[in-house]
Amino acid sequence: MLNTVLISVALALDSLMGEPRWLWSRIPHPVQIMGSLIAWLDGALNAGHYKRTMGVLAMLGLLLAFTGLGWGVAQLPDFGVLEILGAAILVGHRSLVQHVSAVGVALGQGLPEGRQAVSMIVGRDVAALDESAVSRAAIESGAENFSDGVVAPVFWFLVAGLPGIVAYKLVNTADSMIGHRNEKYLEFGWAAARLDDVMNYIPARISAGLIAIATGSAEAISVVRADAGQHRSPNAGWPEAAMAGALGVALSGPRVYDGQLTDDSFVNAAGQKDLGPADIERAVKALWRAWALMLAGLILAGVCYVW
Repeated sequence: MLNTVLISVALALDSLMGEPRWLWSRIPHPVQIMGSLIAWLDGALNAGHYKRTMGVLAMLGLLLAFTGLGWGVAQLPDFGVLEILGAAILVGHRSLVQHVSAVGVALGQGLPEGRQAVSMIVGRDVAALDESAVSRAAIESGAENFSDGVVAPVFWFLVAGLPGIVAYKLVNTADSMIGHRNEKYLEFGWAAARLDDVMNYIPARISAGLIAIATGSAEAISVVRADAGQHRSPNAGWPEAAMAGALGVALSGPRVYDGQLTDDSFVNAAGQKDLGPADIERAVKALWRAWALMLAGLILAGVCYVW
């Protein structure tokens, strides 16, 4: 139950501080360090006839190193201070909503500005996106990253403390870098992608529930039941479907990656498709409500345990 108290404090700290530029402009962020090592291993091992084996070994080595480091820090006699700081650094809710909100602000200034802003948070081609597509991309990113960047880290901290959240962030970072379904990474990134799917399975479903309950939307639950399983991702469809139902909008659908148009189906296809900055702002408010509901649940659990 100590982990519940520590992560609650970490969530509050993240909501106040976010990602301070003055700090991370001077020293590398832990996720940046993870990314640099993943990129180095990619260059060194992603070749030859045993790419999948090399990818598995790379992930095992990284997990042993980083979870070992997390375990070592957690053993220090600091009364949980370093664990709180570590969790606050690795839970990114404030930075998430800031990035999503920035798209709405930029889109209000003009379509080129909106495209530029959304390109910072999505991997799809943005050159041909209209206002609705930019808005849709921002809302989708917010919903998916609420699960990946907030709920999942909290979940794994509750399960295994600082080593748990470190392991999750490593896997999630690796998946974003090498877990792609293309010729280069299909084999080498296999372990990262499968681990990410497993580690996000429960958090994605919790995220959908938080969004639905926090917004008081029965439609969110209906859309989750109907469309979450139709998404190309086994996990991303859950928070996206909940957000689509809560806002009454259509999300996902065809998009362009590396010049190729996908045939993805819409989530909540009957929802509104003409979207704009106001809809992005509604999504941000829903994310804050879901965050507040999660924090309230954690605090309540801690209080009940003490009593």
